Amino acid sequence: MKYWIMKSEPDVFSFSDLKKRPKQTEHWDGVRNYQARNFMRDEMKTGDLVLFYHSNAEVIGAAGVAKVTKEAYPDHTQFDPKSDYYDPKSTPEAPRWFMVNVTFYENFSRVVTLDEMKKYKELKEMRLLQKGNRLSVMPVTQEEFEFIVSVGK
Repeated sequence: MKYWIMKSEPDVFSFSDLKKRPKQTEHWDGVRNYQARNFMRDEMKTGDLVLFYHSNAEVIGAAGVAKVTKEAYPDHTQFDPKSDYYDPKSTPEAPRWFMVNVTFYENFSRVVTLDEMKKYKELKEMRLLQKGNRLSVMPVTQEEFEFIVSVGK
């Protein structure tokens, strides 16, 4: 099993939105960074756990835990000319962009904020906290994941 952070702006799609979806499941579309895409396409597996992270918000941080419930498949938005995520160079025969499905797994009693994470020595090596790491999808270690979950509970 691997562990991940997936970032979403809560005014676009929040952890609460995920919990309200049918079967508390949603596809994670719109990733348009090759490295983030490669993580989803090549490394994410069913059963992996995800820190659902609110970015670009009043309260920035990890809001809860989701689980990967469907492995990578082509992101349909790349083929839709009306979508903000349309990619005219992508075709159904040779898709460039992929998505996974995630399902609500566990609530936190509160958001574990980015500022708070920066203060914990246990997270000093965490990729999210390193300069220049702005990916919307990135791995975390099991230890980092478990520490953040323990703080969030």
